[in-house]
Amino acid sequence: MTRQATIRRDTKETRITLALQLDGGADTTVETGIGFFDHMLGTLAVHAGFSMQLSAQGDLCVDGHHTVEDVGIVLGQAISQALDTRAGIARFGQASIPMDESLASVALDLSGRAFLVYGAPAGQPMVGSYDTCLTEEFWRAVCQHAGLTLHITVCGQNAHHMTEAIFKACARALKQAVRVEGTSVPSTKGSL
Repeated sequence: MTRQATIRRDTKETRITLALQLDGGADTTVETGIGFFDHMLGTLAVHAGFSMQLSAQGDLCVDGHHTVEDVGIVLGQAISQALDTRAGIARFGQASIPMDESLASVALDLSGRAFLVYGAPAGQPMVGSYDTCLTEEFWRAVCQHAGLTLHITVCGQNAHHMTEAIFKACARALKQAVRVEGTSVPSTKGSL
């Protein structure tokens, strides 16, 4: 079974192409024009066991919002497409990841229902050219387009550490949730 997807999104604000393989197998390359965001997406791929080839051009002359949100949309679509009917997946995942003074805890359900609970103060407003309030926008877009229920909490003081702990915790929880455990759809309804 090949669990992969290729998504292209072209708007007046962004042009994004993403090839995602849930079970790895290729090098990850990420280019969004926002250095810290590239680092977070690379971290996500490594800790989830995914491989991704992502190219995004956005209206960074405005700010990073459209690029970050639209990458979240495309990633969510790719996860959903790669999971197909979601038959055989573990469905649930959770992880707590420390990074120095910060601790992020995540629980998620690939239920087909989109919901985000985000309990994470932004800390400092910027990490490099990345606006830390966009982390919530990114994960909301992923949830809406992947059919993902996601709860995130973080404590800490340094915005870099807090954001990176969130991405690593989400990655580890996704790795658990997409794991193949059988052949049936993990729901009493028979579908997700």
